[in-house]
Amino acid sequence: MATNGDFSFANGAPKSPLKKIQTQKRENGICHDDSAPPVKAKTLDELHSLQKKRSAPTTPVKGDNGAIFAQLSEEERQKLQLQSISASLASLVRETGPKVVKGDPAQKTEGAKTVSHHDHHHHIVAPTISVSDSALKFTHVLYNLSPAELYEQAIKYEKGSFITSSGALATLSGAKTGRAPRDKRVVKDETTEDELWWGKGSPNIEMDEHTFLVNRERAVDYLNSLDKVFVNDQFLNWDPEHRIKVRIVSARAYHSLFMHNMCIRPTPEELENFGTPDFTIYNAGQFPCNRFTHYMTSSTSVDLNLKRREMVILGTQYAGEMKKGLFSVMHYLMPKRQILSLHSGCNVGKDGDVALFFGLSGTGKTTLSTDHNRYLIGDDEHCWSENGVSNIEGGCYAKCIDLSREKEPDIWNAIKFGTVLENVVFDEHTREVDYTDKSVTENTRASYPIEYIPNAKIPCVGPQPKNVILLACDAFGVLPPVSKLNLAQTMYHFISGYTALVAGTEEGIKEPQATFSACFGAAFIMMHPTKYAAMLAEKMQKHGATGWLVNTGWSGGRYGSGNRIKLVYTRRIIDAIHSGSLLNANYTTTEVFGLQIPTELEGVPSEILDPVNTWADKKAYKDTLLKLAGLFRKNFEVFANYKIGRDGKLTEEILAAGPKL
Repeated sequence: MATNGDFSFANGAPKSPLKKIQTQKRENGICHDDSAPPVKAKTLDELHSLQKKRSAPTTPVKGDNGAIFAQLSEEERQKLQLQSISASLASLVRETGPKVVKGDPAQKTEGAKTVSHHDHHHHIVAPTISVSDSALKFTHVLYNLSPAELYEQAIKYEKGSFITSSGALATLSGAKTGRAPRDKRVVKDETTEDELWWGKGSPNIEMDEHTFLVNRERAVDYLNSLDKVFVNDQFLNWDPEHRIKVRIVSARAYHSLFMHNMCIRPTPEELENFGTPDFTIYNAGQFPCNRFTHYMTSSTSVDLNLKRREMVILGTQYAGEMKKGLFSVMHYLMPKRQILSLHSGCNVGKDGDVALFFGLSGTGKTTLSTDHNRYLIGDDEHCWSENGVSNIEGGCYAKCIDLSREKEPDIWNAIKFGTVLENVVFDEHTREVDYTDKSVTENTRASYPIEYIPNAKIPCVGPQPKNVILLACDAFGVLPPVSKLNLAQTMYHFISGYTALVAGTEEGIKEPQATFSACFGAAFIMMHPTKYAAMLAEKMQKHGATGWLVNTGWSGGRYGSGNRIKLVYTRRIIDAIHSGSLLNANYTTTEVFGLQIPTELEGVPSEILDPVNTWADKKAYKDTLLKLAGLFRKNFEVFANYKIGRDGKLTEEILAAGPKL
């Protein structure tokens, strides 16, 4: 009987036609010898300790020579680091911080026990003014953990943390899914009283030093009561000459990973020599403030003390409070060094021509500053100094609502391992995110390091800007697609910070809603808007930059009757600004706003360049134009009485650059 023609069986015994395999003999008589000397570990703990080697998180620095740097002994360096962190967590009343040790309390080592014994003994010898239990306990510090370590912490200890199908960490920010500007307070003291912008239109709501210290004590006590806290030591501003050292103390792995992405990550060498931070955040967001404390209006309080260089967060776990709180700090510290802080996107061409993009939400700032033919310096926060332009941050914080691979490929591809996804909804089984789902909030966000964007320029610095582009989405349909601005007009429109929201879904609202935000970021500026505008004009004049107003909104009628200007036309306009060809166009001046508009531009229909041509009803156009001009003037009233310089001439110049009714 034969089976498959391969083997035949005679007398029930198998007989194979295949040759016997000869194994190759080696000198030692063993073939494929995979054996190796046994590991030196004597216990499982020792074996596990061999699995990991030491390193520190870094932001990539192109051109780094990777030189080996001189080191203190590991023990000495750690001691100094822990002393510095303990000092940060010191209570004002008790004059001492908790004893801090490195590492997760869930993985207590023999070493920690030894330190613990020694430090307890030391504590009894050195008396303090007043001793509490927190001075006797150990706080475990998880210091500058890597994304992988923070993932482990979040998934193990924080409910609502999941790994999505793309590798990003999905997390929840609790009840607050956006910033709480009404709960943000700034300490008004003898210095800030004169320096900051207070009163009508200002984002700065005052509090006194005593109330700040009450809240600080509450936050520090909460953090000290925990078994472990996360500490990030990082930088702001890519310009090494004007870099700020920040320390963030937080209770959540999510907050630590968020700031790891958003601030600049130190190299191991920079971390060794970090020293004392210039600014410290105490994020006790899970714990509410006491609503009976003076100045408090809810259980949320975000407090800035510029003299102490500290920020306290209570009652909100929304991570954006830390990012924007530090931006406010930069808006205070940088102008004092004659450096202009800007809420803008920024990119640079292959020939080194830098463009700044200003614009409120929905104006196309992210879309237009992300350009495959140019390098991205940053998407949101910048400094303009004598050295040129530099990104303040080490990452991007992108909106995710309705995100798609087709519309925003760079953002889509950046959502991978290491990225934090806030408040998104995903499939329970596949973990695929549904970016259209607004179940938790419309303000879904992704935070990722800037090097996740393929054409990011590392380090994130560039030469002096050549073009300053102000974006407005004009839903009234009366602003030209592009206008060239003189210096006074640039200041006027920069201070105005205009865009229009399309008519809402609410009953009865059929009109577009005009929105004004001074310096295109009123919520974060600290000084009077005219201070930033004057610095902008001075830098533009000195470095020969041109101002442009670009309307990405409607043409041929307002929202509902006209059409949105095609993105392809706006891109042509931006390209012509970058190349310099638009400077050589022929210009004509519009009525009311007095804007200089080109008569023709390659790739853009000439008739849309002057809005009056696109409206069938010329009277309706004139009425709408006058209405918008009136809204501009009404908004500007709050700035009109502010004198720049001794004679106030600059104020008059800016006012004269506005619309004429």
